[in-house]
Amino acid sequence: MKLVDRIRTDLRAAADAERAPAMQAYMKSAMPFLGVPAAAVRSITSTALRTHPPADLDGLRAAVLALWDEAEFREERYAAQNLLRHRLGRGEPALLPLHEHIAVTGAWWDHVDETARHIAALLDAHPEDTAAVVRAWSRGEDLWLRRLAILAQLGRKDRLDTALLAEVIEPALSESEFFLRKAIGWALREHAKTDPDWVRAYVTAHENRLSGLSRREALKHL
Repeated sequence: MKLVDRIRTDLRAAADAERAPAMQAYMKSAMPFLGVPAAAVRSITSTALRTHPPADLDGLRAAVLALWDEAEFREERYAAQNLLRHRLGRGEPALLPLHEHIAVTGAWWDHVDETARHIAALLDAHPEDTAAVVRAWSRGEDLWLRRLAILAQLGRKDRLDTALLAEVIEPALSESEFFLRKAIGWALREHAKTDPDWVRAYVTAHENRLSGLSRREALKHL
């Protein structure tokens, strides 16, 4: 596949062996890094897309899966997620299982947080069907899908569904897991930029159930 081969070749050409160990350590990643900065990964991916654009959605999905599932270096997985920003994949419900696959197998905050932007686009394009999936994630057993559910509306601003946000936060309120508590605080803090009164009221109503971390994050700029 020309698109995948081009990305792999260019990533390796941009490798920085001195930078790689620190990047791997920061991410606590079992998978090694090439040492390519995130901006360079995005540039490499964009150039490859212009040179070898996927013909259709199936071609895009195949390229993403090849880079993701066959990755030897973490930057290949970042490139796979960058490919999903292509116009063919934006707000495309057929890719929902792929986003879920990435969140579950990636099983770390960087992959989940990038996936959240794609779920937000799906909520805009297909609100009812996507919301049903997000609710199911929030009540499931997988930590990273639960985090994804909480962060799924990042960037939606005045389009954010507050009832949905409250519903997906609810199952995590009693959890001690850091990545859930942090996600709750982040989601609330971001929405406070659009609707501070709602966030203040939510925090007040749940003050005995919100963790200190979630509360501090939610009220950070209020």
